[in-house]
Amino acid sequence: MNQPKSMHLRLSVTAVAATWLLAGCGLAETAAVTATQAEAAAEQAKQGKEMQAKVERDVEAATKAAADARAQAEAATE
Repeated sequence: MNQPKSMHLRLSVTAVAATWLLAGCGLAETAAVTATQAEAAAEQAKQGKEMQAKVERDVEAATKAAADARAQAEAATE
């Protein structure tokens, strides 16, 4: 009578272990995907900041060029 209980216990432990392994694989994959997405988001943020700095430099250069052109035009009309 002990043998069927022992076999039932082994099957239960095996099923639980298999479930944990499968759940663990999914969890590891999810963590890897999340880490990859976080890296991509960080890279996009970095590129966005670089683009913003470039645009600001371009606007400053254009503003300075326009001011210089006005100054030259005013000097030419005097």
